[in-house]
Amino acid sequence: MGTGGDRRRTPPYDMELGMAVSLAQQGDEDGFATAYRLVHPGLFGYLRGLVGDDAEDVASDAWLEIARDLGRFHGDGAGFRGWTATIARHRALDHLRKQRRRPRTSLIEQDVLELPGPADTVDAVLESMSTKWALGQLRELPPDQAEAVLLRVVVGLNGPAAARVLGKRPGAVRTAVYRGLKRLAGQLTSGTGPERASDAARGAVKDET
Repeated sequence: MGTGGDRRRTPPYDMELGMAVSLAQQGDEDGFATAYRLVHPGLFGYLRGLVGDDAEDVASDAWLEIARDLGRFHGDGAGFRGWTATIARHRALDHLRKQRRRPRTSLIEQDVLELPGPADTVDAVLESMSTKWALGQLRELPPDQAEAVLLRVVVGLNGPAAARVLGKRPGAVRTAVYRGLKRLAGQLTSGTGPERASDAARGAVKDET
């Protein structure tokens, strides 16, 4: 496991999610409902970042595929989040190809947002990354950085899992997250020197091993 910010961004409900998925695979409707409740807000926020107002339709298609292929999934709660994010991303990219436009970040659904708090380092950006302000700034990032930050912060994936979803090397995803968070920190903090912000970001986005 990673240190620092990685622990803060790891959802505490993965054990419950893993149990719910196991029950759902046995045909338990309540198990599937629980898995949906735990995963959908982050997944929907991720899709809002990719396809904007079309997220509801894309999410519906993704969940139909998730339900259809649930028996093929093997893993724990964290693995399920990565698996569902991969499916959602594929459906989003299919949608964008049909629309003939590139992925872009958009407003994040309100139910995954929290009120912002004071911050003065990149570590603090990580603490408040689920705030309306911070997620609203993702639209200003390059698409690769925005999507990497969405997967790490909104969906809650660790570095290697996010890399698998994106089909990239963990180092490339780590760099994208680092650059994205550093840029957000620069917008959030007016008095923090670049060296201090850089050191904080480097520790905060260190990949899990």
